Amino acid sequence: MNSESIIECVPNFSEGTDLSKVSRIVQAMQVADVSLLDWSLDLAHNRSVVTIAGPAEAVVESAVRGAGKAAELIDLTRQRGVHPRIGAADVIPFIPVRGASLAQCAILARQAGLSLWRRYGIPVYFYGASAARPDRVQLEDVRKGQFEGLRDAVRRETARRPDVGGPELHETAGASAVGSRSFLIAYNVHLRQPDITAARALARDIRASNGGLHGVKAIGVLANDRAQVSMNITDHITTPMTKVYKRLQELAFRYGAELDDSELIGLIPEAAYEEGAEWILRVPNFDPELKVVERRLKNPLEWPDA
Repeated sequence: MNSESIIECVPNFSEGTDLSKVSRIVQAMQVADVSLLDWSLDLAHNRSVVTIAGPAEAVVESAVRGAGKAAELIDLTRQRGVHPRIGAADVIPFIPVRGASLAQCAILARQAGLSLWRRYGIPVYFYGASAARPDRVQLEDVRKGQFEGLRDAVRRETARRPDVGGPELHETAGASAVGSRSFLIAYNVHLRQPDITAARALARDIRASNGGLHGVKAIGVLANDRAQVSMNITDHITTPMTKVYKRLQELAFRYGAELDDSELIGLIPEAAYEEGAEWILRVPNFDPELKVVERRLKNPLEWPDA
């Protein structure tokens, strides 16, 4: 990596209902040279997503500090939400934006994982391009059973124990999945009818693991009494967002459902943005100056006041 390299990190925290707690986590992440690009609370999933970017070492430090504050403020034995999770700082991915490779981000993830354990006693699982084992490349495999199931499994099965730290999980903060990946688009589409069966059918048929679209992960959930297809698009180059939305329309017609509005969690890369596309028009108040990573880098947010 050169001195002008830009790394993005998008930590997901298992708290989406308490603005004060999330604000304190974001405050803790303020590090010199790190830009705050986005942060939001998702009440329905009880989850928050923060997007930061900057030089490698500064971004690692920022992410580690945020995870430490999350461990202090979030008690997973009390936390409930529809989104799968294993930790207070549930997932911490590092993404190359400019002047860096995925392999270099994998090294940063390893550094961050070691710091989390040494500094805060949070066990770590490495996933994605940082995975230490082939059965931990996929995040859903790491999170199998969620916090409660994993907490019990590590006591019985050595194969489920963390890559760093442990062997048991942190009593209230669980464990963190730390990794490196390419850009991921978190995209949720609501159905007009509160039909969870239809949402699950759409999710089943569109996800790659069931023979659907390449690079699409999906689950059907009920969020705020609305049926939702919650998706992660991990390869928007091979599977553009327009293709995802068109397939959803086809599946909705098949199952007698109707698509409603959509939401994007976090930011999208410039290469995924399609001005005037129907999937964009379905996202209320979408502003590319605020939601496209490369544009947001030129005009970052102010850090929350301490």
